[in-house]
Amino acid sequence: MEISKYLHSCLVFELDGHKLLFDPGKFTFAEGMVTPDMFADVNSIIITHIHPDHLDAENLKKIASLSGAPIYTNSQVGEVLQKAGIAHTVWHDGIHYAGPFKLEAIAVIHEPILDNPLPQMTGFIINDKVLHPVDSMEDALLNYKGIELLIMVTMAPFANELRITGFADKLQPKQILPVHDGYAKEFFIKQRYEAYKKHFDKQGIKFNEIYKLGDSITI
Repeated sequence: MEISKYLHSCLVFELDGHKLLFDPGKFTFAEGMVTPDMFADVNSIIITHIHPDHLDAENLKKIASLSGAPIYTNSQVGEVLQKAGIAHTVWHDGIHYAGPFKLEAIAVIHEPILDNPLPQMTGFIINDKVLHPVDSMEDALLNYKGIELLIMVTMAPFANELRITGFADKLQPKQILPVHDGYAKEFFIKQRYEAYKKHFDKQGIKFNEIYKLGDSITI
């Protein structure tokens, strides 16, 4: 399974020729380095919640038109997509499949944000190897302690590095793929990722310093 990053929290999982796109949001397209046509060959699309850094309805519509890929999401996002005239399928908690991907959808609680109601948010266990908790660090996720890979928020208005590393230290994944870094300039991301790597090396956890457009890891 190859996982490629397209800025902030936009990821493409690829296995056996099937490309699964997660959360092409506004931060991904903001600077023009990523365009919808770059995802013309995706086979499936998942949107985890309504926040604009994870959902960009205008560009999502273009991607769906170019690729013909079905969109899977939760009911709150579904309401937004329905108003925008974007076809989609609502996934409830439980096991779903997209090509070779087994996806266990789990309701997760978004970390609190200043004066902002919490959205409905769906996290995923992917092929029993990857925990994608999106913007959640709730204690219930510690049930997945020791998982192969954690998709980990690294910087956000709702968390600091002590909160982030504290959660990951308890979870003890074998590896970490960092996301949610679209707020920062590259020099700052590089500096903070060096600090994260130093911390997690002590824990015996591999921190993959992935931040450049299209960078990928294979698990």
